[in-house]
Amino acid sequence: MNRKFAPWAVVMALFAMVMTGCVAERPTGATAKKDPSEAVIGVSMPTKSLERWNRDGAHLDSQLKAKGYKTTVQYADNKTDQQISQIQNMITQNVDVLVIAPIDGTVLSPVIESAHAKSIPVIAYDRLIEGTDALSYYVSFDNFYVGELQGKYLEEELGLAKGKGPYNIEIFGGSPDDPNAAQFFGGAWSKLEPHVKSGKLVSPSKKVPANKDGWKQIGILGWDSAKAQSEMQTRLNSFYTGGTKLDAVLSPNDSLALGIEQALQARGFTPGKNWPLITGQDADKANVINILAGKQSMTVWKDTRKLGDRAATMVDEIVRGEEVEVSEGKEYDNGQMKVPTYLISPTVVTKENVADTVVKEGFYKASELGMK
Repeated sequence: MNRKFAPWAVVMALFAMVMTGCVAERPTGATAKKDPSEAVIGVSMPTKSLERWNRDGAHLDSQLKAKGYKTTVQYADNKTDQQISQIQNMITQNVDVLVIAPIDGTVLSPVIESAHAKSIPVIAYDRLIEGTDALSYYVSFDNFYVGELQGKYLEEELGLAKGKGPYNIEIFGGSPDDPNAAQFFGGAWSKLEPHVKSGKLVSPSKKVPANKDGWKQIGILGWDSAKAQSEMQTRLNSFYTGGTKLDAVLSPNDSLALGIEQALQARGFTPGKNWPLITGQDADKANVINILAGKQSMTVWKDTRKLGDRAATMVDEIVRGEEVEVSEGKEYDNGQMKVPTYLISPTVVTKENVADTVVKEGFYKASELGMK
């Protein structure tokens, strides 16, 4: 359930408590009510090197401009120091609201404090910004649920809940500097860990974390496809000789899945014959094409257009001085505060429902995917 959150409510509460001698958390930033044509919105995206962020940046920019806003959109080439510098420049330019998709959500608290000092509200986009009480809002997908969908898919396809197994699995984690990666793994591990403990899932490489908090030891920095490919090649060469079968791979997103699939193909694995189940996330075009070709089993589609639409709506509500809609009871704890959050539900895409999901919803044309 979603509710409305007034950007001035925290300010008024603070004023009332000061007047009565009470101490309250400081406000998370609020901009003066303004006409959209007079406002400039700063948008910080991680990189242009991934299809995902190209789409997000372009779509959010178009939605904000359609509402009458001027924008400045920056891409940081996956370099945290570059992102910090770009955000600082936008603060210096006195943008009215900042929307930030962090590369590393753990290092931005000082620059968020700078924005707060100038009363610039900050919306964390898709990835949470941690360690600061100066963050205004967070908009994302239900990331734990994304992982649950991946784990549940493997559980059901392998028949683990019915006692089938043992099966060989290789497990990958996302980028250790991305707070969302912990949520993805936590959700997947909630489904898979019981089967690892029971012996129904076995990893020949033994690259299995002791618990859900140990996922960083199998994380791939920067969600890098080439690094995932190299890691998969190492595991295949070391642990899958002499006919050892690989049944499944837990990949938290599509860029990693793409590298994993390239490693499998190089080793002579064949779809429909000895190709393992492989999970993913984001519905990148190359991966959807691979799903149709039998090289990937599923992806969790987070329709980032909806994410951009919601972020633009939240910006508009802030600038106009209206209540900001958030998801009731879904606040995210960033270590310093419970951040008012709006969550969007994702969708599982498989070979069987490509036409009824990403194509029907206009995310891709059938011709783009090689479909008739």
